[in-house]
Amino acid sequence: MATNSMVPPSTKAEIVDVGFAHKALVERLSPGGRYIDVQSDIDSPWVPFGPTAMIKHLAFDVRSNTFSNVLWVKEPGVIGTHLHRGTIVMVCLHGSVKYLEYDWVASPGGLILETPGESHTLMTDHPEGVKLFGWMQGPIEFHDEWGKFVFTADVWWFIHHYESHCRDNNIPINQKLYL
Repeated sequence: MATNSMVPPSTKAEIVDVGFAHKALVERLSPGGRYIDVQSDIDSPWVPFGPTAMIKHLAFDVRSNTFSNVLWVKEPGVIGTHLHRGTIVMVCLHGSVKYLEYDWVASPGGLILETPGESHTLMTDHPEGVKLFGWMQGPIEFHDEWGKFVFTADVWWFIHHYESHCRDNNIPINQKLYL
């Protein structure tokens, strides 16, 4: 049986009322869609993450221990070895990046998928570093160069990272980042 895989045509450039049995519940309980400006610091500032890296926090969901950000390693360098306890989806936005444990190099537009239980050592040797958009779930355990556990970063750690920076720099905390 053939299926139609085409989007239905439309010439109507206006809001269409779609009948949905639970629309009132969605309107009452959903945090709703939102837009976060990543290009400027209006919605979220760059927050230091080590000597040559910064994070722009984009979303925090405490119900699922999910968080989103852009990681910017500003020059050739390494983000230490870390073990993922959840799923990670990243897109390379600028520059390039690799994990020492793999034989690939991600370039702009490249999709990186990481599964729970894997450890990685993130490295960029690109002259301009790398910017990565990430959607992450679950804790990330960081380890030192001898494999010794150092700390865990989860949604709570990332919220603290963002809010502490905002308080210390007199920047308003953006409630749009909380899902």
